[in-house]
Amino acid sequence: MAVIHAFRGYRPGKALVDQIASRPYDVLNSEEAREEVKDNPYSFLHVVKPEVDLPEDIDLHSEVVYQTGRKNLQKLIDEGLFVQDRKAMLYIYAQTMFGKTQYGIVGCAAVDDYMNDRIRKHELTRPDKEEDRMNHIRVTNFNAEPVFFAFPDHPGLESIIRRIVSGPPEYDFVTGDGVGHHFWLVDSDRDIDLITEIFRKDIPVTYVADGHHRTAAAALVGNERKENNPLHRGNEEYNYFLAVHFPASHLTIIDYNRVIRDLNGLSPEAFLEALMRGFEIEEKGTEVVKPQRLHSFSMYLGGKWYALNARPGTYDDTDPIRSLDVTLLSEQVLGPLLNITDLRKSDRIDFVGGIRGLGELKRRVDSGEMKAAFALYPVSMKQLMDIADNGMIMPPKTTWFEPKLRSGLVIHDLE
Repeated sequence: MAVIHAFRGYRPGKALVDQIASRPYDVLNSEEAREEVKDNPYSFLHVVKPEVDLPEDIDLHSEVVYQTGRKNLQKLIDEGLFVQDRKAMLYIYAQTMFGKTQYGIVGCAAVDDYMNDRIRKHELTRPDKEEDRMNHIRVTNFNAEPVFFAFPDHPGLESIIRRIVSGPPEYDFVTGDGVGHHFWLVDSDRDIDLITEIFRKDIPVTYVADGHHRTAAAALVGNERKENNPLHRGNEEYNYFLAVHFPASHLTIIDYNRVIRDLNGLSPEAFLEALMRGFEIEEKGTEVVKPQRLHSFSMYLGGKWYALNARPGTYDDTDPIRSLDVTLLSEQVLGPLLNITDLRKSDRIDFVGGIRGLGELKRRVDSGEMKAAFALYPVSMKQLMDIADNGMIMPPKTTWFEPKLRSGLVIHDLE
């Protein structure tokens, strides 16, 4: 069964928490991060993207980058801007976007659960990105950013969460993107015991929703320390890493769309004709088409929107992978018609998170940068968990979770 571990978190004071809390390291490039910290010396990006304090031509994976992150974190602690909680506890972190609030339990996950597949994955990771985050953890000695987990809904946990959040939060602020962030301390020994016992008895597995590289890096560093410690006992803090655990029904996966650079030598007319083998096509003109169900796409081509409904036999809803619309698009369009077979390496395709809206697809095609765009219906949490439970891997760029977790609300010391 899954482990959730109470810990003595380091947290910012209430006065500066809204300035310290930052977007996660992997949603901004270095240039964007430099712009974001320009007028904010407190931003946690100074810790998780420390190149913002170094010359622009710095090698992002050089030792000085990680040491700068360590120095910046230590400065926050030395100046009393981050203070360690007096006792081990759990926390509730809630986010409100578009009128919906999702509530997650902040507590450490177990390295052994990752190594034994009780923490289930649905994406491949790249060794270079793993190593980058591993070096950050090794040098700072902290899990500075939480990973984003889901677990099967449990009425007992839901009841505990609802009771705790009926009280006043420790933090409560709205970020510039309009997302509300709310944070409660779970410092009652009774509540901590109840939550950890429910996980131990009733939650067989948890799922990586977002942050596969951070998860892998945190678990691998913990395992590395275990193997290198001849006096290892099993209760050291490096056996755990920082995570926010959400009931699956709280989470929203939004669409993750595709833009195509060229039509592989086909004219728009010939491309449309070829698409008719796998889809029923309805021209919508300038009317924006947003997919309303699985196996129904929208396409923007030549200044017009089209509704594409997959014909029977082009998908298989009994197969966790072949039921995905990203698979359907690859098997019916990207591979056979456009000769785009490796989504990880091809420069003829790009991916646009649904948070940017369908207008971004239209803009990139109208600009001449891209030739066509496809909008997809979002993946469900059930599909994600079915794939992870079957030991399968989703195609690249399949899920986009919003809102993103803010970094710097609480961090975990590996000592």
